[in-house]
Amino acid sequence: MSDFWLYALLFGGIIVLALAFYAGKLLKQVAQQKDQQEKAQIAQQQALNKHDKKIFDSVLLITRAMQQEQCEFDEGCWRLSVLLSSLKTLTELPAKFPGIFGLYDAIKDLAILDGRKTLSKKERMREDYQRMTALNKMHDEIVTDLGELYQFTTEQLSSLTTPA
Repeated sequence: MSDFWLYALLFGGIIVLALAFYAGKLLKQVAQQKDQQEKAQIAQQQALNKHDKKIFDSVLLITRAMQQEQCEFDEGCWRLSVLLSSLKTLTELPAKFPGIFGLYDAIKDLAILDGRKTLSKKERMREDYQRMTALNKMHDEIVTDLGELYQFTTEQLSSLTTPA
């Protein structure tokens, strides 16, 4: 019967070694999957940052043009609102810049380009009046928002170009 226990012990040892080998193999696979996930997250974050950097470059250009009165406020607010809404990493911007987004909300339903050409003279004048009224009401708030947006954009650009 001692041979039986010797074989059982030997068989048990082989099973334990096989299970230990299998567990080690599984742990190695888990570690590889974690590394792949981390690399994928980093690549995704870099892609988002690259997208946002392009947006912030455009926002900076439009903001400067508006501050230097090279771009009409209504057109600039329209463009800025659309650009800022397309950012992938930030979402709280409408509350941060209420003047810019407020003017956009006030004029976004007004006709532009070909749609404007189809309007009668009276309708165009009515829409122009709505646009001017909204702009006059929000002018000071927009000017304030432009200064803050310029500062915010330059900070965001420097954080996107600085390695984390």
